[in-house]
Amino acid sequence: MNVSQSFLRQFWTAGNRQSLRKGIWGAKLVKCPACRNISRTARRANKPAPADDPNFMSIVDNPPNLVRAGRRHGPGLIILALIPITAFALGTWQVQRLDWKSKLIAKFEDRLVRDPLPLPPQIDPTAIKDFDYRRIYAQGHFRHDQEMLIGPRLHDGNDGYLVITPLEREGKGTTVLVNRGWISKKFKKQKDRPDGLPQGELIVEGLLREPWKKNMFTPDNSPQTSEFYFPDVEQMARLTGSQAVWIEETMEPDLLKSWDREARGVPIGRPAEVNLRNNHTQYIFTWYALAAATSVMLWMVVKKPPADIARRVRQNKEWS
Repeated sequence: MNVSQSFLRQFWTAGNRQSLRKGIWGAKLVKCPACRNISRTARRANKPAPADDPNFMSIVDNPPNLVRAGRRHGPGLIILALIPITAFALGTWQVQRLDWKSKLIAKFEDRLVRDPLPLPPQIDPTAIKDFDYRRIYAQGHFRHDQEMLIGPRLHDGNDGYLVITPLEREGKGTTVLVNRGWISKKFKKQKDRPDGLPQGELIVEGLLREPWKKNMFTPDNSPQTSEFYFPDVEQMARLTGSQAVWIEETMEPDLLKSWDREARGVPIGRPAEVNLRNNHTQYIFTWYALAAATSVMLWMVVKKPPADIARRVRQNKEWS
């Protein structure tokens, strides 16, 4: 054995196999790529594939379920749902109001076509409701010293007042309030309208009306300063010592005659017709159209999910 062989044997037996593995000069030994691929293929061949399991179920056989995460809609959806319900209810209520108003106007128009009745000496205030819009006539003379002006009131765009004058009935011992009609603002003072102050005994023909009702926007009357903003029949009756009976003097609608009266300060009476407003048909269309439009909006909101809602995949219950 020569010296080289002795040295190598001593080096191996001394436990320097690790150094020999790295190389005599410290170089790292690298496996062959072909050997490495062969070892990986062998390991995969030894591991069973999922499809070999008879109980295997693929994603085609059991697809995932798409679910929504988070809240679908907020409380605004409830408010939006209440709008069409409320609008439909109001439209239905207006249908009922239209039927009631139509029957009321028909009843008043039936009273207008009847011949006028003489006003009895004493009138029960509770019975006036059954004679509302009934044509009547009364004889007496006007108490111009107790005249009251209600205003301001507009007539054809002009500002003015309603002239209220007590009618004292001779031989009856009673007085009633007569709404003689409208005068222009420039004839507020009696001295400026001598033609509008008839004297002596006369016959007044008009409509027997229920007392007016004051709305919340009308100010209170001020009898101390002779300022009246609405016809408070009971209040005016107490001031003049009259019965709480309200008569609206009527006249035939005549444009030339109305212009002549306006120019001379003579009150322009109202025509003998029913002047109740009946706009319920428009309200019905408005409310039902609003209900339909908001219903479509609600359907679109429910159908289309909000943009901030995320989607996630939920596995089947049988999957682990």
